[in-house]
This record gives sequence, structure tokens and C-alpha cells, in this order.
Amino acid sequence: MFKISPVQDPALAENYAKLCGAKFEPTLFMYAMTDTETGSLMGITQFEITKDSGYIHDLKEIPDGNDFEAMFILGRQTMNFIDLCGPKKCYASVNSGDKKLLSAIGFKQDGDKLICDMTGMFDGSHCSGHSR
Repeated sequence: MFKISPVQDPALAENYAKLCGAKFEPTLFMYAMTDTETGSLMGITQFEITKDSGYIHDLKEIPDGNDFEAMFILGRQTMNFIDLCGPKKCYASVNSGDKKLLSAIGFKQDGDKLICDMTGMFDGSHCSGHSR
């Protein structure tokens, strides 16, 4: 089992980013996913929310991590939070995480970035195209 929590301690967030091979950005939100039995870090997301959209800068697993399902849930949880804050569009860099994972959580290529229209993704009104 695992737990997904916001990280508000800048020193801890910086350490988590480093452990996952991401550049720490102190102005971004961070979620960390940890193993509930051991407390070990499994992965992180770093993201921002603007009035009109969300942007996932990192969706990174620890090196040697191999839990696609858990990372899928971490990515979708991040998108759900962005959606709850109002934006229905979410963007990501093509280098923000594993390409297969980003595609599975709903991103599609749009020029030099990825985009996901989250309309209906989390309220059950429009599931088509949002399933894995």
C-alpha cells in the first residue's frame, strides 16, 4: 500500500526531488507517494495551477522503481487536485515523466508539449477517452 501526501517542508521537498532525479522548484506544489509499511519514497509530482490550467513539471518515480499502477494513481491524483481547483486543461512537458505513463493518464501530444482535457474526467459525466 502507499500514501499520497502534499509536501510542504522545502528541505524535504528538495530531497525528494533529488531522489527522483527531478530539479527542485520551490514555487511548485509537490505530492509525494510513500510506502505505508516502510515510509520509503516511491515517487513525486511537482506541479503548478494557474487560473486557466494546470502544468505537471515532474511525474517521477525513484530510480529502480517499477510500480506503474501506483504512478498512474499519483498522476491522476495530481490531475484530480488541479481539476478541483477549477482548471479543466492540464499540460506537461514531454520530459516530465515516462511517456507511456503520461499517455495512460490522459495526455496527448500537442506540438512540443502534452495536453489533457480533464472535462468530466473526475465527475463521472464524461468518462469516454479518460480510461486507461
